Amino acid sequence: MDYRFLGASGLKVPVLTFGTGTFGGQGELFKAWGNTDVAEAKCLVDLCLEAGLNMFDSADVYSGGAAEEILGAAIQGRRDQVLISTKATFRHGSGINEVGSSRHHLIPAVENALRRLGTDYIDLFQLHGFDAATPVEETLRTLDDLITAGKIRYIGCSNFSGWHLMKSLAVAERHGWTRYVAHQAYYSLVGREYEWELMPLALDQGVGGVIWSPLGWGRLTGRIRRGQPLPSSSRLQSSVVTNAGPQVAEEYLFKVVDALDEVAAETGKTVPQIALNWLLSRPSVATLIIGARNESQLRDNLSAVGWSLTAEQIAKLDQASAVPKIYPYWHQAGFSERNPFPTGA
Repeated sequence: MDYRFLGASGLKVPVLTFGTGTFGGQGELFKAWGNTDVAEAKCLVDLCLEAGLNMFDSADVYSGGAAEEILGAAIQGRRDQVLISTKATFRHGSGINEVGSSRHHLIPAVENALRRLGTDYIDLFQLHGFDAATPVEETLRTLDDLITAGKIRYIGCSNFSGWHLMKSLAVAERHGWTRYVAHQAYYSLVGREYEWELMPLALDQGVGGVIWSPLGWGRLTGRIRRGQPLPSSSRLQSSVVTNAGPQVAEEYLFKVVDALDEVAAETGKTVPQIALNWLLSRPSVATLIIGARNESQLRDNLSAVGWSLTAEQIAKLDQASAVPKIYPYWHQAGFSERNPFPTGA
Protein backbone atom coordinates (compact mmCIF):
# COMPACT_ATOMS: atom_id res chain seq x y z
CA MET A 1 0.00 0.00 0.00
CA ASP A 2 1.19 3.50 -0.81
CA TYR A 3 0.54 6.43 1.54
CA ARG A 4 0.19 10.15 0.90
CA PHE A 5 -0.10 13.24 3.06
CA LEU A 6 -3.69 14.39 3.47
CA GLY A 7 -3.58 17.85 1.95
CA ALA A 8 -1.31 20.25 3.80
CA SER A 9 -1.54 18.24 7.02
CA GLY A 10 1.08 15.98 8.58
CA LEU A 11 -1.28 12.99 8.45
CA LYS A 12 -0.44 10.21 6.01
CA VAL A 13 -3.35 8.17 4.65
CA PRO A 14 -3.43 5.09 2.42
CA VAL A 15 -4.16 5.78 -1.24
CA LEU A 16 -7.18 3.50 -0.87
CA THR A 17 -9.81 4.02 1.84
CA PHE A 18 -12.54 1.48 2.55
CA GLY A 19 -16.05 2.95 2.36
CA THR A 20 -18.78 1.52 4.57
CA GLY A 21 -21.79 2.44 2.44
CA THR A 22 -22.41 -1.30 2.02
CA PHE A 23 -22.66 -1.86 5.79
CA GLY A 24 -26.16 -2.31 7.19
CA GLY A 25 -28.37 -2.28 4.12
CA GLN A 26 -31.11 -0.18 5.71
CA GLY A 27 -33.35 2.02 3.54
CA GLU A 28 -33.96 1.79 -0.21
CA LEU A 29 -30.73 3.51 -1.24
CA PHE A 30 -28.34 1.59 1.00
CA LYS A 31 -30.17 -1.71 0.60
CA ALA A 32 -29.18 -1.55 -3.08
CA TRP A 33 -25.52 -0.98 -2.12
CA GLY A 34 -25.20 -4.00 0.16
CA ASN A 35 -26.13 -5.40 3.56
CA THR A 36 -22.81 -6.34 5.16
CA ASP A 37 -23.22 -7.44 8.77
CA VAL A 38 -20.69 -7.38 11.62
CA ALA A 39 -19.18 -10.80 10.90
CA GLU A 40 -18.67 -9.97 7.22
CA ALA A 41 -17.35 -6.52 8.10
CA LYS A 42 -14.70 -8.01 10.39
CA CYS A 43 -13.47 -10.21 7.53
CA LEU A 44 -13.27 -7.23 5.19
CA VAL A 45 -11.44 -5.14 7.80
CA ASP A 46 -9.00 -8.01 8.32
CA LEU A 47 -8.26 -8.13 4.61
CA CYS A 48 -7.84 -4.36 4.43
CA LEU A 49 -5.37 -4.27 7.31
CA GLU A 50 -3.39 -7.16 5.84
CA ALA A 51 -3.00 -5.10 2.67
CA GLY A 52 -2.03 -1.93 4.57
CA LEU A 53 -5.36 -0.19 4.03
CA ASN A 54 -6.04 1.31 7.45
CA MET A 55 -8.55 4.10 6.74
CA PHE A 56 -12.32 3.53 6.89
CA ASP A 57 -14.96 6.04 5.82
CA SER A 58 -18.55 6.28 7.01
CA ALA A 59 -21.34 8.79 7.69
CA ASP A 60 -24.23 9.18 10.09
CA VAL A 61 -26.77 8.78 7.29
CA TYR A 62 -25.37 5.49 5.98
CA SER A 63 -28.13 3.01 6.85
CA GLY A 64 -29.39 5.43 9.49
CA GLY A 65 -26.24 5.09 11.60
CA ALA A 66 -26.00 1.30 11.31
CA ALA A 67 -22.89 1.55 9.13
CA GLU A 68 -21.01 3.39 11.88
CA GLU A 69 -22.18 0.86 14.45
CA ILE A 70 -21.02 -2.09 12.32
CA LEU A 71 -17.68 -0.41 11.62
CA GLY A 72 -17.22 0.23 15.35
CA ALA A 73 -17.88 -3.43 16.11
CA ALA A 74 -15.56 -4.59 13.32
CA ILE A 75 -12.59 -2.59 14.60
CA GLN A 76 -13.17 -3.29 18.29
CA GLY A 77 -9.88 -4.02 20.03
CA ARG A 78 -7.76 -2.51 17.26
CA ARG A 79 -8.72 1.16 17.27
CA ASP A 80 -5.04 2.13 17.39
CA GLN A 81 -4.48 0.40 14.03
CA VAL A 82 -7.04 2.34 12.03
CA LEU A 83 -8.01 5.81 10.87
CA ILE A 84 -11.71 6.64 11.00
CA SER A 85 -13.33 9.14 8.66
CA THR A 86 -17.00 10.02 9.01
CA LYS A 87 -19.44 12.76 8.09
CA ALA A 88 -22.50 14.70 9.18
CA THR A 89 -24.69 17.60 7.98
CA PHE A 90 -27.49 15.85 6.08
CA ARG A 91 -30.79 15.34 7.86
CA HIS A 92 -30.51 12.64 10.53
CA GLY A 93 -33.75 12.68 12.48
CA SER A 94 -37.13 14.36 12.21
CA GLY A 95 -36.45 17.26 14.57
CA ILE A 96 -36.40 20.80 13.23
CA ASN A 97 -32.67 21.17 14.02
CA GLU A 98 -31.52 17.64 13.20
CA VAL A 99 -29.93 18.80 9.97
CA GLY A 100 -27.20 21.18 8.84
CA SER A 101 -23.89 22.43 10.17
CA SER A 102 -25.08 24.56 13.06
CA ARG A 103 -23.44 24.30 16.46
CA HIS A 104 -26.70 22.84 17.75
CA HIS A 105 -26.55 19.98 15.24
CA LEU A 106 -22.81 19.31 14.89
CA ILE A 107 -21.98 18.81 18.57
CA PRO A 108 -24.53 16.02 19.18
CA ALA A 109 -23.78 14.61 15.71
CA VAL A 110 -20.15 14.12 16.70
CA GLU A 111 -21.08 12.74 20.12
CA ASN A 112 -23.50 10.25 18.57
CA ALA A 113 -20.96 9.19 15.96
CA LEU A 114 -18.40 8.57 18.69
CA ARG A 115 -20.92 6.40 20.53
CA ARG A 116 -21.85 4.40 17.46
CA LEU A 117 -18.22 3.91 16.48
CA GLY A 118 -17.19 2.95 20.00
CA THR A 119 -14.32 5.42 20.11
CA ASP A 120 -13.44 8.67 21.84
CA TYR A 121 -12.05 10.48 18.80
CA ILE A 122 -12.57 10.72 15.03
CA ASP A 123 -9.47 11.06 12.87
CA LEU A 124 -11.16 12.95 10.02
CA PHE A 125 -14.57 14.57 10.41
CA GLN A 126 -16.18 16.03 7.30
CA LEU A 127 -19.24 18.12 6.58
CA HIS A 128 -21.33 16.06 4.17
CA GLY A 129 -22.57 19.12 2.30
CA PHE A 130 -22.56 22.93 2.46
CA ASP A 131 -25.12 24.50 4.79
CA ALA A 132 -25.92 27.92 3.35
CA ALA A 133 -28.36 28.66 6.20
CA THR A 134 -25.67 28.58 8.90
CA PRO A 135 -22.91 31.22 9.09
CA VAL A 136 -19.57 29.76 8.07
CA GLU A 137 -18.10 31.33 11.22
CA GLU A 138 -20.47 29.34 13.45
CA THR A 139 -19.61 26.07 11.73
CA LEU A 140 -15.85 26.55 11.74
CA ARG A 141 -15.72 27.76 15.34
CA THR A 142 -17.69 24.68 16.40
CA LEU A 143 -15.32 22.36 14.53
CA ASP A 144 -12.31 24.15 16.03
CA ASP A 145 -13.79 23.71 19.52
CA LEU A 146 -14.34 20.00 18.86
CA ILE A 147 -10.70 19.66 17.84
CA THR A 148 -9.58 21.51 20.99
CA ALA A 149 -11.74 19.13 23.02
CA GLY A 150 -10.00 16.14 21.41
CA LYS A 151 -13.20 14.80 19.81
CA ILE A 152 -11.86 15.12 16.26
CA ARG A 153 -8.33 15.49 14.89
CA TYR A 154 -8.66 16.77 11.31
CA ILE A 155 -11.54 18.35 9.43
CA GLY A 156 -12.71 18.26 5.87
CA CYS A 157 -15.76 18.94 3.75
CA SER A 158 -17.65 17.07 1.06
CA ASN A 159 -19.54 18.07 -2.08
CA PHE A 160 -18.64 21.77 -1.75
CA SER A 161 -18.53 24.18 -4.67
CA GLY A 162 -15.29 26.04 -5.19
CA TRP A 163 -16.59 29.21 -3.54
CA HIS A 164 -17.98 27.24 -0.58
CA LEU A 165 -14.55 25.79 0.10
CA MET A 166 -12.55 28.95 -0.56
CA LYS A 167 -14.81 31.06 1.66
CA SER A 168 -14.45 28.51 4.46
CA LEU A 169 -10.67 28.46 4.14
CA ALA A 170 -10.52 32.26 4.17
CA VAL A 171 -12.72 32.53 7.28
CA ALA A 172 -10.64 29.92 9.11
CA GLU A 173 -7.45 31.76 8.15
CA ARG A 174 -8.86 35.10 9.32
CA HIS A 175 -9.77 33.78 12.77
CA GLY A 176 -6.88 31.38 13.28
CA TRP A 177 -9.18 28.36 13.31
CA THR A 178 -8.35 24.93 11.96
CA ARG A 179 -8.59 24.70 8.16
CA TYR A 180 -10.06 21.95 6.03
CA VAL A 181 -7.34 19.57 4.83
CA ALA A 182 -9.64 17.30 2.83
CA HIS A 183 -12.46 17.57 0.34
CA GLN A 184 -14.46 14.39 -0.23
CA ALA A 185 -15.62 14.81 -3.81
CA TYR A 186 -16.93 12.81 -6.74
CA TYR A 187 -14.32 12.15 -9.44
CA SER A 188 -14.05 9.34 -11.95
CA LEU A 189 -13.17 8.60 -15.56
CA VAL A 190 -16.82 9.30 -16.42
CA GLY A 191 -17.10 12.33 -14.12
CA ARG A 192 -14.17 14.74 -14.51
CA GLU A 193 -15.76 18.04 -13.45
CA TYR A 194 -13.62 17.97 -10.29
CA GLU A 195 -10.71 19.02 -12.51
CA TRP A 196 -12.23 22.32 -13.57
CA GLU A 197 -12.41 24.27 -10.31
CA LEU A 198 -11.93 22.00 -7.31
CA MET A 199 -8.62 20.49 -8.37
CA PRO A 200 -6.82 23.82 -8.97
CA LEU A 201 -8.22 25.07 -5.65
CA ALA A 202 -7.03 21.94 -3.87
CA LEU A 203 -3.52 22.31 -5.26
CA ASP A 204 -3.34 26.01 -4.43
CA GLN A 205 -4.73 25.66 -0.90
CA GLY A 206 -3.36 22.28 0.20
CA VAL A 207 -6.65 20.37 0.34
CA GLY A 208 -6.40 16.65 -0.32
CA GLY A 209 -8.93 15.00 -2.59
CA VAL A 210 -10.79 12.16 -0.86
CA ILE A 211 -12.54 10.68 -3.87
CA TRP A 212 -15.93 9.02 -3.56
CA SER A 213 -17.43 6.68 -6.17
CA PRO A 214 -14.19 6.43 -8.17
CA LEU A 215 -15.84 3.75 -10.36
CA GLY A 216 -18.47 6.17 -11.61
CA TRP A 217 -21.37 5.13 -9.37
CA GLY A 218 -20.85 1.46 -10.26
CA ARG A 219 -20.52 1.99 -14.02
CA LEU A 220 -16.81 1.10 -14.31
CA THR A 221 -16.88 -2.34 -12.73
CA GLY A 222 -16.27 -4.02 -16.09
CA ARG A 223 -19.69 -5.69 -15.98
CA ILE A 224 -21.66 -3.04 -17.89
CA ARG A 225 -21.30 -3.55 -21.63
CA ARG A 226 -22.72 -2.09 -24.82
CA GLY A 227 -25.79 -3.98 -26.02
CA GLN A 228 -26.05 -6.10 -22.89
CA PRO A 229 -28.60 -5.82 -20.05
CA LEU A 230 -27.49 -4.58 -16.67
CA PRO A 231 -26.23 -7.41 -14.45
CA SER A 232 -28.91 -8.46 -11.98
CA SER A 233 -26.56 -7.69 -9.09
CA SER A 234 -25.80 -4.13 -10.26
CA ARG A 235 -27.00 -1.43 -7.88
CA LEU A 236 -27.96 0.57 -10.99
CA GLN A 237 -30.96 -1.76 -11.28
CA SER A 238 -32.50 0.42 -8.56
CA SER A 239 -34.08 3.64 -9.84
CA VAL A 240 -33.48 5.13 -6.39
CA VAL A 241 -29.73 4.58 -6.79
CA THR A 242 -29.65 5.75 -10.41
CA ASN A 243 -31.57 8.95 -9.69
CA ALA A 244 -29.49 9.73 -6.59
CA GLY A 245 -26.15 9.57 -8.36
CA PRO A 246 -24.33 11.24 -11.26
CA GLN A 247 -25.92 10.88 -14.67
CA VAL A 248 -23.79 9.51 -17.52
CA ALA A 249 -24.77 9.32 -21.20
CA GLU A 250 -24.65 5.74 -22.46
CA GLU A 251 -22.52 6.32 -25.55
CA TYR A 252 -20.00 8.33 -23.56
CA LEU A 253 -19.81 5.56 -20.95
CA PHE A 254 -19.19 2.89 -23.57
CA LYS A 255 -16.53 5.01 -25.27
CA VAL A 256 -14.65 5.12 -21.95
CA VAL A 257 -15.22 1.41 -21.31
CA ASP A 258 -13.82 0.61 -24.77
CA ALA A 259 -10.63 2.49 -23.88
CA LEU A 260 -10.46 0.70 -20.53
CA ASP A 261 -10.81 -2.63 -22.32
CA GLU A 262 -7.89 -1.75 -24.60
CA VAL A 263 -5.66 -0.86 -21.67
CA ALA A 264 -6.82 -3.97 -19.82
CA ALA A 265 -5.68 -6.12 -22.74
CA GLU A 266 -2.30 -4.37 -22.71
CA THR A 267 -1.72 -4.62 -18.97
CA GLY A 268 -3.47 -7.80 -17.88
CA LYS A 269 -5.33 -5.73 -15.27
CA THR A 270 -9.09 -5.52 -14.75
CA VAL A 271 -11.26 -2.59 -15.81
CA PRO A 272 -11.86 -1.33 -12.24
CA GLN A 273 -8.15 -1.64 -11.40
CA ILE A 274 -7.27 0.55 -14.37
CA ALA A 275 -9.98 3.10 -13.57
CA LEU A 276 -8.69 3.39 -10.00
CA ASN A 277 -5.03 3.53 -11.01
CA TRP A 278 -5.78 6.34 -13.49
CA LEU A 279 -7.28 8.38 -10.66
CA LEU A 280 -4.22 7.83 -8.49
CA SER A 281 -2.13 9.54 -11.17
CA ARG A 282 -4.19 12.75 -10.96
CA PRO A 283 -3.03 15.90 -9.14
CA SER A 284 -4.39 16.63 -5.64
CA VAL A 285 -5.80 13.12 -5.09
CA ALA A 286 -4.90 11.79 -1.64
CA THR A 287 -7.08 8.68 -1.38
CA LEU A 288 -9.84 6.82 -3.22
CA ILE A 289 -12.82 5.44 -1.30
CA ILE A 290 -13.47 1.91 -2.50
CA GLY A 291 -16.44 -0.21 -1.53
CA ALA A 292 -16.95 -3.94 -1.67
CA ARG A 293 -19.81 -6.30 -0.92
CA ASN A 294 -17.48 -9.30 -0.60
CA GLU A 295 -13.84 -10.36 -0.38
CA SER A 296 -13.55 -10.97 -4.12
CA GLN A 297 -14.48 -7.39 -4.97
CA LEU A 298 -12.20 -6.04 -2.26
CA ARG A 299 -9.21 -8.08 -3.40
CA ASP A 300 -9.71 -6.86 -6.96
CA ASN A 301 -9.80 -3.22 -5.87
CA LEU A 302 -6.78 -3.62 -3.60
CA SER A 303 -4.78 -4.75 -6.63
CA ALA A 304 -5.18 -1.30 -8.20
CA VAL A 305 -2.02 -0.12 -6.41
CA GLY A 306 1.65 -1.05 -6.67
CA TRP A 307 1.95 -0.44 -10.41
CA SER A 308 1.52 2.44 -12.85
CA LEU A 309 -0.06 3.04 -16.22
CA THR A 310 2.24 4.27 -18.97
CA ALA A 311 2.01 7.84 -20.25
CA GLU A 312 0.50 6.51 -23.47
CA GLN A 313 -2.17 4.54 -21.60
CA ILE A 314 -3.05 7.55 -19.47
CA ALA A 315 -3.33 9.69 -22.61
CA LYS A 316 -5.66 7.12 -24.19
CA LEU A 317 -7.95 7.22 -21.16
CA ASP A 318 -7.74 11.01 -20.98
CA GLN A 319 -8.81 11.34 -24.60
CA ALA A 320 -11.67 8.84 -24.34
CA SER A 321 -13.10 10.52 -21.23
CA ALA A 322 -12.62 14.16 -22.25
CA VAL A 323 -15.75 16.30 -22.47
CA PRO A 324 -16.28 19.91 -23.63
CA LYS A 325 -15.65 22.36 -20.81
CA ILE A 326 -18.24 24.89 -19.73
CA TYR A 327 -17.47 28.62 -19.37
CA PRO A 328 -15.17 30.01 -18.00
CA TYR A 329 -13.01 26.89 -18.13
CA TRP A 330 -12.89 26.59 -21.92
CA HIS A 331 -11.88 30.23 -22.12
CA GLN A 332 -9.21 29.85 -19.43
CA ALA A 333 -7.72 26.92 -21.35
CA GLY A 334 -6.69 29.41 -24.01
CA PHE A 335 -4.44 31.26 -21.53
CA SER A 336 -2.30 28.32 -20.52
CA GLU A 337 0.86 30.45 -20.75
CA ARG A 338 0.05 32.05 -17.40
CA ASN A 339 -3.00 30.11 -16.18
CA PRO A 340 -2.19 26.44 -16.83
CA PHE A 341 -4.63 23.67 -16.07
CA PRO A 342 -3.07 21.30 -13.52
CA THR A 343 -4.02 18.21 -15.54
CA GLY A 344 -2.63 19.56 -18.77
CA ALA A 345 -6.06 19.00 -20.32
